[in-house]
Amino acid sequence: MEAVRAVGLPAHTLMQRAGLALARLAMALAPHARYVWIACGPGNNGGDGLEAAVQLQAWGKTVSVTLLGRPEQLPADAAASYHRALHAGIRPGDTPPLDWDLCIDALLGIGSSRSPVGAMAHWIGLMNQATAPVLCADLPSGLNADTGQAAAVCVRARFSLSLLSLKPGLFTADGRDHAGQVWFDDLGNESRPSEPQDPAQWHAAADRPAAWLLGPSARPVRAYASHKGSYGDVAVIGGAPGMVGAAVLAASAALHAGAGRVLVGLLGEAPLALDPTLPELMFRSVESLDLAGMTVVCGCGGADLVRLHLGHVLSSAPRLVLDADGLNAVAADTQLQALLERRARRGWSTVLTPHPMEAARLLGCTAAQVQQDRLAAVHQLTQRFACTVLLKGSGSIIAAPGQTPAINPSGNPRLASAGTGDVLAGLVGALLAAAMDPFDAACSAAWRHGACADGWPEGQSLSAAALARAL
Repeated sequence: MEAVRAVGLPAHTLMQRAGLALARLAMALAPHARYVWIACGPGNNGGDGLEAAVQLQAWGKTVSVTLLGRPEQLPADAAASYHRALHAGIRPGDTPPLDWDLCIDALLGIGSSRSPVGAMAHWIGLMNQATAPVLCADLPSGLNADTGQAAAVCVRARFSLSLLSLKPGLFTADGRDHAGQVWFDDLGNESRPSEPQDPAQWHAAADRPAAWLLGPSARPVRAYASHKGSYGDVAVIGGAPGMVGAAVLAASAALHAGAGRVLVGLLGEAPLALDPTLPELMFRSVESLDLAGMTVVCGCGGADLVRLHLGHVLSSAPRLVLDADGLNAVAADTQLQALLERRARRGWSTVLTPHPMEAARLLGCTAAQVQQDRLAAVHQLTQRFACTVLLKGSGSIIAAPGQTPAINPSGNPRLASAGTGDVLAGLVGALLAAAMDPFDAACSAAWRHGACADGWPEGQSLSAAALARAL
């Protein structure tokens, strides 16, 4: 990436721009900081830190620069920045200051391949124990730029400045907990139209129009001559005894997200006839549902009973959201897997919405292995089943065959409660019923789902039922 962007520029230009960007952001985020510790590593990330030190000192800040490794072993660009720092009167040392108002982590950047040890690990420990803010150059040292996996020793920052391109690891897995507030600077070198796009250059909200993010609510006002049939029927199949609430939550989400009609096929011997809190929902036996004309959300609270109906669902519903126990049933049955794979050949729309454990069951691995490389896991699922996959979790990932994956930037820990996944499945179903493309429906639903939580009033708990109503 850096080599491509540096073509046609004078030597060391990008590193000087990176240092200037770091220094400017440091001044903006901590304008009253007097003493700045800049921890520089033995690579080009350290060169960025040295350039930032030159700028901050010129602007009147007291800087203390620590440098790992021998100066004569620095890469060419970083070595040039080292000599610029010396010329400015900065003498890098190897002992961190006792106190500071701001720390700039320029130890590793994207160069992290294993957990930091020795002096680097000690310095990171000092950063993580301090109350003063930490600003990371590119991304926190110890965080994998591609997967978001944090090493055993990893900076936990308040701010990160991503340089040249956004890195997936900042937004998924451990990334959001370690990166803090993420800023971006392209260093004055925007992508040329003919330049190949890095697969990491996606951000779910970065380059999409409002209609993509917000779905039907951002489209033109509904036509006066429209009717409930204009906005699609959603059928929710699930809710085994003891788990009826899961199906009702998914149905409530579909209803509040704008579906024309929402039908609920509960599993078990004694289905509800009416939910007095949601009288709009129409309860039917699963057998009576005409799935060929509907968008189906299947699996929410389905337990083992969903297996009895899943073959028919996979073979009949042209638009399907498969969640929870529906996914578990497919993972355990090769015949159901074959039916799922066949849907793409029929031109039907399918969205899978697994959490890491459900994804692991489908892939025959462990949840820990899924979390180690969420992008790789979601890619494997899309290739295996030829459909859209929304892998839930911190930084939900949406992928589909032929599409660059998207990482959703919205959402917060308020969503870590029972039923919020059912709400997401129902929301995806409503968007599919409104004729949205499956990939766009999954992206839009993930964003809206998270945005509701982001906008929730401070101090008020967020339940899944309240989340569904807020849609």
